[in-house]
Amino acid sequence: MVEWTDFERATIQDIFSKIDYDSAGHNALTRCLVVYPWTQRYFAKFGNLYNAAAIMGNPSVAAHGAVVLRGLERAVKNMDNIKAAYTELSVLHSEKLHVDPDNFRLLGDCISIVVAAKMGVSFTPDVQAAFQKFLAVVMAALRKQYQ
Repeated sequence: MVEWTDFERATIQDIFSKIDYDSAGHNALTRCLVVYPWTQRYFAKFGNLYNAAAIMGNPSVAAHGAVVLRGLERAVKNMDNIKAAYTELSVLHSEKLHVDPDNFRLLGDCISIVVAAKMGVSFTPDVQAAFQKFLAVVMAALRKQYQ
């Protein structure tokens, strides 16, 4: 079980209260698909992912990016038991979608970049540490089924 400080809890809740899920999700998933093109193999049904402009303009990428960010909200609401809250998603990604679990880290890094860019100078080292800890716990929960 993860121990959260009051600062970490407040910081995570504050970040997610200010995130525009549609914009941040779209930007993070776009960044992931462009920077790490091998991740595109999981999104073949999205159609044209030929180049950065096509990915950025793809409505399926935008929609799924928002789904990912809304999925993180589940963790925010269940910070005391993220692993249990993510059991179904872990099973889905491992057994049905066969997603390489390293991709969770790649997308997490892209989410961090997007959040940092949005927050600007407010994304202090302490805030980043809390956010990275949160993402690490989420990634561990998603990897649970793989173990």
